[in-house]
Amino acid sequence: MKPDWTDSQPIYRQLRDKVVTAIMEGALAEGEALPSVRTVAVDLQINPITASKAYQELVMDGLVEKRRGLGMFVVDGARDKLMEAERDRFLNDEWPRVMETIRRLGLDADELLKRGLSN
Repeated sequence: MKPDWTDSQPIYRQLRDKVVTAIMEGALAEGEALPSVRTVAVDLQINPITASKAYQELVMDGLVEKRRGLGMFVVDGARDKLMEAERDRFLNDEWPRVMETIRRLGLDADELLKRGLSN
């Protein structure tokens, strides 16, 4: 992970999102340990409290678990849970806007599928 923070949201939230992306993309596998709070804080040049807050959100979301004396680990089913939530978000939030654009531009399904499959 790189320390490429923006001003759009708090750093702890951006770190949480980076971990979520790593889980979804398979860079962090289920059962795998997350880097320690101290390691993350040093590597990303952030306050350890900030890193701890991001990890706590992941625990509250049911994506990671704390194992006493061992650290934080990605729980089984975390990737599936995230993928389902992302699919729901896409279908409920983005797809209606995409469909409206398709309708407005007068595009048809055959043309879209043909172009999509050729890329």
